[in-house]
Amino acid sequence: MPKIIPVAVFDCVVFGATGDLTLRKLLPALYYRFRDGQMPSQSRIIGAARSHLSDEAFRDTALKALEHHVSPGDLDSETVRRFLGQLHYVPIDATAEDADWDQFTAVLDPSRVRVFYLATSPDLYGPICRSLGKAGLVTEQSRVVLEKPIGHDLESAHAIIHQVGQVFSEQQTFRIDHYLGKETVQNLMALRFANTIFERVWDADMIDHVQITVAETVGLEGRAGYYDRSGALRDMVQNHMLQLLCLIAMESPVSLDADRVRDEKLKVLRALKPMDAHDVATHTVRGQYTHGAIAGKPVPGYLADLGSDEASSTETFVALKAEVRTWRWANVPFYLRTGKRLPQKVSEIVIQFRKLPFSLFPQDAAEWRPNSLIIRLQPEEGMRLEMMTKDPGPGGLRLSPTGLDIRFEKTFGMRFPDAYERLLMDTVRGNPTLFMRHDEVEAAWTWVEPIIEAWTSRPDQPRPYAAGSWGPTAAIALIERDGRTWHEEMTHAK
Repeated sequence: MPKIIPVAVFDCVVFGATGDLTLRKLLPALYYRFRDGQMPSQSRIIGAARSHLSDEAFRDTALKALEHHVSPGDLDSETVRRFLGQLHYVPIDATAEDADWDQFTAVLDPSRVRVFYLATSPDLYGPICRSLGKAGLVTEQSRVVLEKPIGHDLESAHAIIHQVGQVFSEQQTFRIDHYLGKETVQNLMALRFANTIFERVWDADMIDHVQITVAETVGLEGRAGYYDRSGALRDMVQNHMLQLLCLIAMESPVSLDADRVRDEKLKVLRALKPMDAHDVATHTVRGQYTHGAIAGKPVPGYLADLGSDEASSTETFVALKAEVRTWRWANVPFYLRTGKRLPQKVSEIVIQFRKLPFSLFPQDAAEWRPNSLIIRLQPEEGMRLEMMTKDPGPGGLRLSPTGLDIRFEKTFGMRFPDAYERLLMDTVRGNPTLFMRHDEVEAAWTWVEPIIEAWTSRPDQPRPYAAGSWGPTAAIALIERDGRTWHEEMTHAK
């Protein structure tokens, strides 16, 4: 098992401490880092929200969250007791002009690293940062963590970046995208730039196309108010999926320095072919789920989940075809799709290599498959290289597709930290490599915004699809009219 290197003693202030993100992701992540010896026992987690809670009441809430979101086998009663002892709570309306910051001033240690995690609505990022600055709580060792989405469009994103930047420098600002903290995503860098076998074939000469799928089986999960204003394009494509595309398509950075890596990602975003109204009509599909069944159980449609009788133009599914205008990727399409109420919870990247120009082997054409590399982000992180191999036994030389499968936890015999665990510790260290720089955020919005505008100007609603299906039939047509198909493991769920 690799050595766990502790971070410096820190104070982590979580605004929105009673919200779903804190209870479902942040507290379990911090517990695991504490359990594994990476979080010093002198560090403190200070919850902040408008609710009037005592320290003990907040600890009781945290305990219930750990019992619900941490594997029972990972909950040791003594470790939990010591971890809860590091939790404190300060009730405050952080955006109010007359907010009393004296409690924070008394609790926080000026010599420590300070992490301000804003698990709140994005429209509160600017006001909270302004209040922290006015209260004199921002030191040279302070960092601020911003959850996606950064804004609702390019203009609002620029406004948030400017407001936060008046208080925190770019080096102190950590725009988190938890997909970038996944083990597989980081292994994508190692796969490409530490192995000549792949980097030498990582271009248009050998790759036919790339697919990125992020599928969810859940519906709104209590996020109806946010999601109906956002939709799948803003919620998933503008951040998570474009970041994955960048890591696939980027050139090798000159070093692993944070800005050198992010410089290369930015070049990819700026190389994306802009979409005009005609491109949006032919290269994008938006859908909205209706009632159906997931895992054999009936589930309601989007409007029922929303609790509305009126039609909504919010998309819960997006499929699109993107192009990266560089020599490496000329004429290699990138097909992206994401949606809610799909038959599987799965996130995968498929690198589809080109067909053989000529085959020596007599073979039923239906059995032939070009090589493909499947990079799994969830539910089980790993990689699978699909290739043709000889069927065992005598009686002729017949080939069939076979996979070389690497499942990280099984291969290495250990539990891999969750993305939030890694990213929270990187924040404490001040390492921004796996976080988005402000110009990346703006470049992503610049590409996405014409799609939003084209959809808004069209009178048609999102195409309906039954919950439990793989989205509207138009999404299948999007890729099949190019003579391709969505990856078989996706479309034939086991």
